[in-house]
Amino acid sequence: MFNHIDTLDPLNKHTTLKEKLVSTHLAIKKSMPFIARIAVAIYDSETRVLKTFLHSSGEENPLENYQVLLDEAPSLKKILDKGLPRVINNLLTFDDGTKEHTKRIGRVGYAASYTLPMFNDGDFLGFIFFNSSEADVFNEQTLSQIDIFAHMISLMIIKELSVIHTLAAALKTTSRITHVRDPETGSHLDRMSRYSRLIASSIAEKYNLQDDYIEHIFMFSPLHDIGKIGIPDNILMKPGKLDHDEMEIMKSHSLKGREIIDEILNNFGLEGIEYINILRNIAEFHHESVNGTGYPSGRSDNDIPLEARIVAVADVFDALTSKRSYKDAWTNEAAFETLKQLAGEKLDQDCVDALLDNIDEVEKIQELFKEDFYG
Repeated sequence: MFNHIDTLDPLNKHTTLKEKLVSTHLAIKKSMPFIARIAVAIYDSETRVLKTFLHSSGEENPLENYQVLLDEAPSLKKILDKGLPRVINNLLTFDDGTKEHTKRIGRVGYAASYTLPMFNDGDFLGFIFFNSSEADVFNEQTLSQIDIFAHMISLMIIKELSVIHTLAAALKTTSRITHVRDPETGSHLDRMSRYSRLIASSIAEKYNLQDDYIEHIFMFSPLHDIGKIGIPDNILMKPGKLDHDEMEIMKSHSLKGREIIDEILNNFGLEGIEYINILRNIAEFHHESVNGTGYPSGRSDNDIPLEARIVAVADVFDALTSKRSYKDAWTNEAAFETLKQLAGEKLDQDCVDALLDNIDEVEKIQELFKEDFYG
């Protein structure tokens, strides 16, 4: 009576999204052994950038830490424009071999592919790719099975992203209810979150960072100062320098942020969010210094979580180059010089170097998310 083995039973377990994708791939291979890789790329609608996110191909991943403007990937843009999946049964005859992502896929030797655009209530989220080790395998019978798995994977991705968006919305709502007016603008959060992703991508090879880890840093970094909800307006918005007692109250926002996050996770039943400790660590430790003089715990070097070290550099750089009520915006050159001075003392050397090595990308982010009167 209980002899049947559910091949997708791992999806019932509390596992990561990556592990669920791998389990789904293993189940697919039982009837379609030629499916060599399943991959997911997600879309940033504000920058029109398509970013690698998840894959099931183990160590062999030709597109780790890769991103491309959708407008520079015409074959993928055509899929979006049509709103329909694309089948290529022989990649050797595919005529779009000039793009970097196409070349990388081709070098691995995949023979055929199926690509499905992901939508949530009509909004484009990204693509799911099924790569085959054999050509001419995607017939109607195979595709009818693949469609089911593809939409199941899409729903898993949508659920994960929706939960994160729910958390972010809950935190923002809490901030508004308390009538706190943080001088940091929405444009600041747009910029620093993308600086954070830029830094993480740049050090990915050295630290063996996976795409999903990097993407969660991007998604969680705007919530780094959520603890300022609990800081009184007269301190948070003071135009001049804070005195000692005021500074001690301001410093408390790191621990308050961790407490607020934990309470909202519990109240909204969101404890199961993948990589949630990234958010906790960013909120609590982004003011720690590598020389041990930071707060709230005085951690140093590698005892400070990497995600907090990444966000610290992104946050400091944007704070320096942004206008505030108490200061004018610094030039990039002046901010870069200050980062160099802080590297190895207050800020992580690798993270500072990563930002300095990508000045062109930094300027693109600044151009795209310029400050305006309303922020």
